[in-house]
Amino acid sequence: MARTSRPSLRHGALGNPLFRKLLTAQVLALLGTGLLTIALSLLAVDIAGSSAGAVLGTAFTIKMVAYVGIAPVISALAHHVPRKVLLVSADAIRASVALALPLVDAVWQIYLLILVLQAASATFTPAFQAMLPAVLVDEDEYTQGLSCSRVAYDLESLASPVIAIALLAVYSYESLFLGTAVGFLLSGIIVLWSALPTMPIAPSPAPIAARLVHGSRIMLRGRELRALLALDMVVAAATAVVLVTTVIHVQALTRGTGTGVALALACFGTASVLAAVLVPGVLRRRTDRSVMLGGGLLSVIGLATTTVLVAPSTSVAAATAPGIAWLPLVLAWAMMGAGTSMVLTPAARLLRRGSSPASRPAVFAAQFSLSHACFLITYPLAGWLGLAAGQVAATLVLTLLAAAAAVAAAAAWPPSDHAPRDESRGG
Repeated sequence: MARTSRPSLRHGALGNPLFRKLLTAQVLALLGTGLLTIALSLLAVDIAGSSAGAVLGTAFTIKMVAYVGIAPVISALAHHVPRKVLLVSADAIRASVALALPLVDAVWQIYLLILVLQAASATFTPAFQAMLPAVLVDEDEYTQGLSCSRVAYDLESLASPVIAIALLAVYSYESLFLGTAVGFLLSGIIVLWSALPTMPIAPSPAPIAARLVHGSRIMLRGRELRALLALDMVVAAATAVVLVTTVIHVQALTRGTGTGVALALACFGTASVLAAVLVPGVLRRRTDRSVMLGGGLLSVIGLATTTVLVAPSTSVAAATAPGIAWLPLVLAWAMMGAGTSMVLTPAARLLRRGSSPASRPAVFAAQFSLSHACFLITYPLAGWLGLAAGQVAATLVLTLLAAAAAVAAAAAWPPSDHAPRDESRGG
């Protein structure tokens, strides 16, 4: 009798031809998104000049609003739409927007196109994630697949700038929009040529109003999923500190930004990749609870280190001992990178266990929406509060918020609650 509890490389997630195709499609779409972020920054400077920062801030706020508000709506409205149609249509819309962006000549046009593009992304991502459990049925293979997906997200942040630099060395920044469109189109073609699993649909779908909140209700009922929502806030707090304050700390330490910012973010990204690679093996010996709560704790420690050592050093000690001040920055960013990855990599396992195949799209859409809603809290705290009250105060508030969320997650998820998979649900 063949054993499947410890998949080999041959029979693991990457041994599944359909998963390999879908992972390739995801990587291409991620590269397109990364190129678009860089191209959008250059376009904003071209159109808005000194107001480019405000334009980009508004554009990224529109992105989060679209993620929070549109994902559950699309999930409810597209209840009967085949997954292939949904995914390919989303990629086609994103490619069209990328091709249209170089033609704009007003800021409001940027905002409109970004709203359309992010609405398509809010359609694609949760639908894609909800389909993977049907592709990778074995628990270990599914965990490996989640690890590969997480690594793809982290490596994109390193690969996209390299590709952009290569293109900009030969072409104008408008070429980045073409590269973005190519990434989305290739992603759509791969999905179109793939034999996707059929997603079951409830025979008597509820009214639209009920379907809008169906996924959220499921998440609030389950102890594991309530804990996941709390851990989402921990991740949002740590990520906001890294993305918003890295340039501030590096500028204070080095009186410059370029190489130092890249190095600091590389510490965060490298730790995240290493954690994502190691998590599948750890989960064979440890529970989801211990790994995810451990990641939440590590993130809180990283935030506390930032509050106590990093922020004060950039404002006081950097002028006399910048080399010493770099050490806590690197340690804090590495802890937060590893910690957030320990939370995010196994998260979909909880969503899979807590839903049936029919409810899975709604649950994944709800998680996508609610997790991004946390950033609507943490980004303003890191940016606006940091500007008004100082970076130490802002980071302290985010540290306390993350610590409270981590405690809430531990309380909502008792050690004895292993939430065994209910085979009768078919999940």
